[in-house]
Amino acid sequence: MKTLAKFSFGVGDRFAHQAKAQLQAFQMLSAQGVDVVPVWNKSNREHSFIGSQPQSVLDAARSAVQQLAWQGPWHVDADHIRLETVDRFVSSSDFFTIDVADSIGKPASNADVDAFVAAHGELLGSLELPGMTRPLIISPDEIRQVARKYLLATQEAGAIYRHIAAAKGEDHFIAEVSMDETDLPQTPPELLIILAALADQRIRLQTVAPKFTGRFNKGVDYVGDLDQFEQEFNDDLAVIAHAVQLYRLPDNLKLSVHSGSDKFSLYPIIRRALARTGAGLHLKTAGTTWLEELIGLAEAGGEGLRLAQEIYAYAHSHFQELCAPYASVVDIDPEKLPDPQSVSQWSGTQFAHTLRHVPSNPHFNPHFRQLLHVSFKVAAQAGDRYTQLLQDNDLVVGRQVTENLYQRHFLPLFCD
Repeated sequence: MKTLAKFSFGVGDRFAHQAKAQLQAFQMLSAQGVDVVPVWNKSNREHSFIGSQPQSVLDAARSAVQQLAWQGPWHVDADHIRLETVDRFVSSSDFFTIDVADSIGKPASNADVDAFVAAHGELLGSLELPGMTRPLIISPDEIRQVARKYLLATQEAGAIYRHIAAAKGEDHFIAEVSMDETDLPQTPPELLIILAALADQRIRLQTVAPKFTGRFNKGVDYVGDLDQFEQEFNDDLAVIAHAVQLYRLPDNLKLSVHSGSDKFSLYPIIRRALARTGAGLHLKTAGTTWLEELIGLAEAGGEGLRLAQEIYAYAHSHFQELCAPYASVVDIDPEKLPDPQSVSQWSGTQFAHTLRHVPSNPHFNPHFRQLLHVSFKVAAQAGDRYTQLLQDNDLVVGRQVTENLYQRHFLPLFCD
């Protein structure tokens, strides 16, 4: 079986120009004695917005690996695929994020629910797991309720998994199941029941992405109760360790944190949990590389700054259109967005300080950052003008990409 390493980190690269700069950050981390595997990810939605093809992600990653003589493993993730979108990714991906969030809440047949409940008496009662502060208590009614809510989604995950396996061979890809893009978080008891159902589908699951309590907005810090997240994260680790043994799931099954980029307040919590348990982690960033490109273009000045200002002006005037596909993962107050006319007069330094995620900087504006985060297709509309500017300013842009990953993500997550 193709096996995902203990620590892996998903990196987006909207325009397929920053794979080398991203990989340099992994090399810097490796030099510190910490090995984390890069996973380049891009969803069908992002390809559609930009007009790119999945093969472009593989080509960019392969080129970076060759240029930097990277000796470690690396992967390409078909991000948030469903049965109707998976086929275009099969030839270029070896990691598949199977997204069944849309099926959560749609009831499975009564017969299937009855069969699941009858088959899983081991879930009933009080269960004390190492690392949990209180026992899991699951009643017959709770198993039935959770099965009604999630069983159809796990059946769909099984159908997608088998479709990929038929095309690639079961030993030739890594499977993740994602349930994070839904309204309510999954509790630890629900996660255990879900893992039982996924095991019934014979999915060789290597990462699972539940929805956690709190908001994981794109490109900005976590919003929620940190103590509650810490308990939930630790409880989920305990549930996964138990499910691996109980259901013979792959030994390397680990939690995946989606939209995990820039969740700076969570990184110490996650690092403590990993150190305590020895568990692995897959953390997926949410396209923040494209924001580092904008920062680099702004700091380069001249035409790069002008284009960055134009992109913001267009995004400001098309606020609703650009935010609609991401409504559940952005929280923008239009009143706190700077006036485009004012932005047109900014220096590159001011633009960069306003966009770069350094909360201690008085210029930083999370509303400005979130709007630009979901506005990458505006840059795509600029076509060759945008990509040529990336090439013309590759050193300053690449420096932003590398330093963002290494300084603000890798060191807090993986180093003391």
